[in-house]
Amino acid sequence: MNLGSQTHPTNPFIEFSTKEVEQSIPDRFEKIVRMYPGRLAVKTEDQALSYGELNRVVNRLARAILAERGEGNEPVAILLEHGIAVLVAVMAILKAGKIYVPLDPSYPIARLRYMTEDSQAALVLTNDKNRSLADELASNAQVVSMDKIDADASDENLRLSISPDAFAYILYTSGSTGQPKGVVETHRNVLHGVLRVTNGLHISATDQLSFTHSCSSSASVRRIFPAFLNGASLHPLDVKKEGMSALANLLIREEITVFSSGRVRDFLAALNPDQRFPKLRLVSFGGELVHKKEVDLARKFVSPECLVGIWMSTTETGSVTQYFIDKQTQIETDIVPIGFSVEGVEVLLLDELGQEIDAGEVGEIAVKSRYLSPGYWRKPELTEAKFLRDPRGGEERMYLTGDLGRKLPDGCLIHLGRKDAQVKIRGYRIEVAEIEAALLKLDDIKKAFVTVLEKQPGIKSLVAYLVLRGEPVPTIGAIRRALAEKLPSHMIPSVFVMLDSMPLTPTGKIDRRALPVPEFSRPELDTAFVPPRTRIERELAQIWAEVLSIGPIGIHDKFLEMGGDSLLAVRVLTQVIERFQVEMSIQSFLQSPTVAEMAVIVTQQSMKRAGKEEILRILAELESISDEDAERRLSGKTE
Repeated sequence: MNLGSQTHPTNPFIEFSTKEVEQSIPDRFEKIVRMYPGRLAVKTEDQALSYGELNRVVNRLARAILAERGEGNEPVAILLEHGIAVLVAVMAILKAGKIYVPLDPSYPIARLRYMTEDSQAALVLTNDKNRSLADELASNAQVVSMDKIDADASDENLRLSISPDAFAYILYTSGSTGQPKGVVETHRNVLHGVLRVTNGLHISATDQLSFTHSCSSSASVRRIFPAFLNGASLHPLDVKKEGMSALANLLIREEITVFSSGRVRDFLAALNPDQRFPKLRLVSFGGELVHKKEVDLARKFVSPECLVGIWMSTTETGSVTQYFIDKQTQIETDIVPIGFSVEGVEVLLLDELGQEIDAGEVGEIAVKSRYLSPGYWRKPELTEAKFLRDPRGGEERMYLTGDLGRKLPDGCLIHLGRKDAQVKIRGYRIEVAEIEAALLKLDDIKKAFVTVLEKQPGIKSLVAYLVLRGEPVPTIGAIRRALAEKLPSHMIPSVFVMLDSMPLTPTGKIDRRALPVPEFSRPELDTAFVPPRTRIERELAQIWAEVLSIGPIGIHDKFLEMGGDSLLAVRVLTQVIERFQVEMSIQSFLQSPTVAEMAVIVTQQSMKRAGKEEILRILAELESISDEDAERRLSGKTE
């Protein structure tokens, strides 16, 4: 693989100049609105707005914010589900000269309350659906429902003077102290991030971009603003709610040209082998290490002209590197390079003493730039520790990523994983110390250690090793439920291992090598083990066991409590749909997360399309189970 002569996008685009960086986000947005007033800006299945329409809606909301709070660069929280409304809220807060703080309604209320209070949000923007939750969070803030905004209010541009140095947002990421930390960014830095994405990916007004990331993640910044500040269209989809088949339909229906998602791996695993996406010109990977087999799989579903993009980015730095692969690129190593530094960024590799090292050596990846985050909200000590002055004496600052890397002779960077206790799971950067802190707050747990295990090739899972205080021993289900009150779902371990004591090194640290490999057997659950009773239940239990690498599976065991996660759920669904020829979404699976409940859905659909002989066979099977379960299965045929 000739890394020094990598391919690049070739489609026409308007270069984003450095001059455009020295303004506010609303200034650039209004320029785009003047250029493309009738062009599609954002579209979902039930709503679409042109740039002119979007600008008018944003202006009305921005005026409502100013009417409540007046001028001033203060935090305003957003509590809205994924969709057009949250995008309107982001742009309106910025137009009002405020700082947006996105809150994901699916997060535990304790986490949302901490983020609301820590950010010192003066106002919470929500809708009627989330109003009660917003009222509960906003003990010291005003609450405004977007559903109550006056549709006849002025929709003219506000023409506020907003400095490029003004704060644009606070995004909360996992923190090692046991609480999330807020990363701050300015308008100038956001615009320079748009410059990097625009010029690197050749984003233009003719592009259609998928948008699946939560607005509380830094990845959303690299989707929203490159689209809205270039005249491209943005197409939001809540994949957790709608499922992977809806995402595939979106890519085809809306002729998406740039597809990027934290769940690209899940998506590829769920695809029908015959599916193709001829309009895609770029599929973007981000998050964890990217392996050759994942790139090879992606290339099967796209046209010969489509590129695969590999990136490294952090919330504190934005995009750091990029690497493009086309159909002809030969990948000779298992781990795919993450490429070369993007515009305005320099990547250094440092040894344990903080000194630069030569190509070929392994060191910590440090990012040097004028456009790094100002730091962490209300955490000056942490900011000082992570953001360093230029060791060469320049005006730029340097951020220590905690990632390890190695440079090839031509400067191409190979990512080699994490240096510290921070990990990345399904695109989320996680401080395991925060999970450990949540575990140690539980009365039954004396000691906790969390790490990452690759249970299957390419599938990483969080594993928690626990030392308990004594009797009674809590069930895995009870521990998971307690964690769910404090942590989002992607931070809850898939596997729990109970120990009498933690193995220690002579210096008193956890001896990672001495930790036992988890036994992939059924954990201690609240639910009693009930074996499969019918052919369908037996086949479903076998699929679960193969995907989860665990057994035996009881028909009332819940998928998440058995160590399942979103990626494994996709793999289960893919096999179930193929084996039984049924229709089932992620949402219906999570609403019916046991073998018995899944068997009901399969039986109902099988009965609806079955012939006489097949119905008699199913009825014979149902004689072996309870009358109540039999009635549930038959209801799908008789209704």
